[in-house]
Amino acid sequence: SEWEYVARAGSTTPFWWGTSITPAQANYDGRYVYIGGGSTGEYRQRTVPVGRFAANPWGLFNVHGNVWEWCEDVWHDNYNGAPTDGSPWLQHGDANRRVVRGGSWRNGPRHLRAANRYRNTTGVRHVYIGFRLARTL
Repeated sequence: SEWEYVARAGSTTPFWWGTSITPAQANYDGRYVYIGGGSTGEYRQRTVPVGRFAANPWGLFNVHGNVWEWCEDVWHDNYNGAPTDGSPWLQHGDANRRVVRGGSWRNGPRHLRAANRYRNTTGVRHVYIGFRLARTL
């Protein structure tokens, strides 16, 4: 829930800027159109440097697309019993799989929605999976 909160930056829409997406706003497979609106465009086929796209209102870059981001939560099939205080969900679930969020350059736009999540085994490594360092201020 912490990743989604930060990615949305106060919005309630699928992307921090609204309900549609184009390849001019994020790095993803631009050959596909998001069902909520947008257009096709460039498919870069690789990561791009931070700052290539606008930061969200809280100053974070690339929260949608570029690379999937590892999250601390273990995988659960649904949100039943999830913590409501923003803390990581580490109990029960599949401890061999962790949540990844944000989508990547390799995915279509539906995977970039703020609410979307996926899972990977903890030992998997790919050029389209990364992480974001964060600290509490």
